[in-house]
Order: sequence, then C-alpha cells, then structure tokens
Amino acid sequence: MAQLTEPRWTHVALPVSDLDASIKFYQEVCGLALVRENKDDNGRGAWLSNPGQTDVPFVLVLAEFIPEVGKRFNVTPGEQVPILTPFAHIGIELPNREDIDAAAERAKAVGGLRLGPVDMAAHIGYVIFVDDPDGNTIEFSHKQQVFETIQEHWDGKEPVNF
Repeated sequence: MAQLTEPRWTHVALPVSDLDASIKFYQEVCGLALVRENKDDNGRGAWLSNPGQTDVPFVLVLAEFIPEVGKRFNVTPGEQVPILTPFAHIGIELPNREDIDAAAERAKAVGGLRLGPVDMAAHIGYVIFVDDPDGNTIEFSHKQQVFETIQEHWDGKEPVNF
C-alpha cells in the first residue's frame, strides 16, 4: 500500500440532516461510491469517492451528528444546514457533454436540478447546478478543463513542499 509522502487535499465534509438520503443522492445523482460508513458516540458518517479512485484519493465526508455534538457546529439533527449555497459548491467535471445531460435528468428526477444544462464562459464550460437533500450546491461541468489545466501546470515542475 502506498504511503502518504506529501501534503494533499483529502476530503470535503458536510453535515447532513438525513445520512441515508444523502448517501442515496450522492450515489444515484453524482455517481459516487460508498467507501465507508462510521458510527460512534458523535453520530453517523459516510465517506464517498469516485469508484476506483486510488491514484489521488479524495472523499466526500457526510456527517449526521447526535444533538450534543451538533450544537458545537450549530447543527440541529434533522434540520437542513445548507453550507454550500448559493454559489459555493462542489465541482464534478465530466468527460462528455452527454454526461451532463444525463446528470441533469437524474437530478430532475429527484427534484434537485437548479440550473441548466447551459453553456457558460469558456473557462466554465457546459454546466448544471444541482441541490443535494440539504440544499448544498453541486456543479457538474464539461470542458471546464480543471483536470487538463492542472496537469499542464504541474507537468515537469517540482511541487512546493511545506
């Protein structure tokens, strides 16, 4: 198993009002895979990631707190706490325009399609904006070119270490 040898982004964490509904949404609408479920004295949680993503692991952490723990984070169990809204969002880049249209249909089927599909500026691409069960914003894009831009930027360059 590979060892972590440098600092890296590992996750984004969101509180959720209904862990099971959120897992279902992120699996069915976003295509993420459930990697791990946790239950402890603080509540329940789940880690989701792209299927088979081992080269640069990154997970979405969902946390459903018990009342005492929720108070520390201004979260009341069972109540929505949209953190990523109206513009703040998680971005998912898809390889084909048709993938955006399919994601829009999946989101529409669960009542979560907020905007699009629409062509935006060249550096943004073809996008939709979707609301998860807690009202957090998920952006799906095609031709936003984040993947290519980062590869080109770092190709042959030595990363700066902390």
